[in-house]
Amino acid sequence: MAIHPTAIVDANAKVAADVEIGAYSIIGPHVEIGEGCWIGPHVVIEGHTKLGRNNRVFQFCSLGAAPQDKKYAGEPTRLEIGDNNTIREFCTFNLGTAQDVGVTRVGNDNWIMAYVHLAHDCQVGNHTIFANNATLAGHVHIGDWVILGGFTSVHQFTVIGDHAMTAFSSAVTQDVPPFVMAAGNRAVPAGINSEGLKRRGFSAEAIRAVKNAYKALYRQGLSLDEAKAAVADLVTAQPELEPFTRFFAQSARGIIR
Repeated sequence: MAIHPTAIVDANAKVAADVEIGAYSIIGPHVEIGEGCWIGPHVVIEGHTKLGRNNRVFQFCSLGAAPQDKKYAGEPTRLEIGDNNTIREFCTFNLGTAQDVGVTRVGNDNWIMAYVHLAHDCQVGNHTIFANNATLAGHVHIGDWVILGGFTSVHQFTVIGDHAMTAFSSAVTQDVPPFVMAAGNRAVPAGINSEGLKRRGFSAEAIRAVKNAYKALYRQGLSLDEAKAAVADLVTAQPELEPFTRFFAQSARGIIR
């Protein structure tokens, strides 16, 4: 373990033997940090916070602070961060609240750029990219492989499906279906994330199926229930569209139109 002499690590914290902790960082008593993690200087990790393996946390981050929610009364809620995440400068990830599942979660292999805020009870999947200043209000659910453009703001309780993408300065106030690109204030659909799907190895047939699902949602004049039924038929024939099934099961705010 390489802990800078100016760092303060509570004796009750559980820190793996090979963790590096930089100058002036503070690690609280209920924190767990897994193997291979690097914690930069001037980082504060508090609350009931658990980091998995091989995470890199850059300077001036605040992880596990109390949620910005007036209802919070000091309950032992949690922040859980998986493996192989990069968390850049000035990020703030808050604990969950007793009014939801009680935990804010970040999955694996996420690339979180500077000044990103994850509010209480957010659930972030795997392989995401959050550009600088992306902000999630409370209770937001983000799927796998999502890309949030710089200065994206996401309204509380919003769901963003797998492989979706937002443009710079998008204001997302309703749910974004899987594979869809969203842009604007307020965000509206702007096609599918076809380039991202190609990079991830989706076949030409699978991308055509995604385009057909997009047409059912946005181009054929169908009601939402009719569009859901049409997409369900496409999912049966094309398993790559399965994220739509999970998304519609979660979506409660209505989708961007």
